[in-house]
Amino acid sequence: MNLKKINNRYFVGMQLTAIIEKSEDGWYVGQIEELPAAISQAKTVDELKANLLEAFELILAANRDETEKDYQDREVIREKLVFA
Repeated sequence: MNLKKINNRYFVGMQLTAIIEKSEDGWYVGQIEELPAAISQAKTVDELKANLLEAFELILAANRDETEKDYQDREVIREKLVFA
């Protein structure tokens, strides 16, 4: 899976691996290998891939919010990292 843009953040060239299985009831279930907490299911592979990207985005947003709370009253340096 090649991510181009998620939530106005760019991940140019970043590659993720979707692990996909077809369940006995015909649904596709999967997770992102590099972020196993990103799991989903769908009726089609394309829908599943979109759901996995959404799960990835939601996890990043939740992690970002939690980290911001942790550092809220601290003096820190924030530096942007760019995927080339």
